[in-house]
Amino acid sequence: MVTGSASGIGEAVAARLASEGAMVHGLDRAGGTDVGDEAAVEAFFARLDRVDVLVNSAGVAVRKPVAEQDAAGWDEVMRVNVRGTYLCSRFAAPKMPQGGSVVNLASVVGVMGVRNRAAYSTTKGAIVALTRNMALDYAGVGIRVNCVCPGFTRTNLTKGLLSDKESERKLLALHPLGRLGEAADIANAIAFLASDEASWITGQAIAVDGGFTAGHAVDV
Repeated sequence: MVTGSASGIGEAVAARLASEGAMVHGLDRAGGTDVGDEAAVEAFFARLDRVDVLVNSAGVAVRKPVAEQDAAGWDEVMRVNVRGTYLCSRFAAPKMPQGGSVVNLASVVGVMGVRNRAAYSTTKGAIVALTRNMALDYAGVGIRVNCVCPGFTRTNLTKGLLSDKESERKLLALHPLGRLGEAADIANAIAFLASDEASWITGQAIAVDGGFTAGHAVDV
């Protein structure tokens, strides 16, 4: 079960899991289901007999500091990113009687500060906290819960930043491995966390970020 499956990281995750032989169900606003709508999410999961893996990938981004962020925009980012992750997890967990894996999509900005992302960073930090709490709550029934924290990745959410060559150059310099992420990089990590090979990993926020959170490779 992959949310935000119509584009970007979610689309790459759905394709990667399908390539491993999984029967993938996608949930996306483009397909008519809003992850922030409780009734719609409940109805979607009611159609499923069992869920082995849930990937909460749906998300939106806003780039503004607090004083420039209107309340409506703040609430929308919270609704999709945090409420959506909560709702999908809420209705998926009862469908995992034999255990399973939940992988949430957080971000490097959820574990370290980046300017002009007050609402987005807040949601991603909340997802990291939610991941740890869910891991504790559901370990006893065999459900593992982890999250990945991507660095800057080439998707529609970063298209605006990358349209400016100077911004792209600055972003590249912040990633010690010398390139930005691709959706497939994140999908590979998620596929691992979803698999039995990660059967002793839970409650973790794993950076998939080209070294972004390791520090900045600039001589001082």
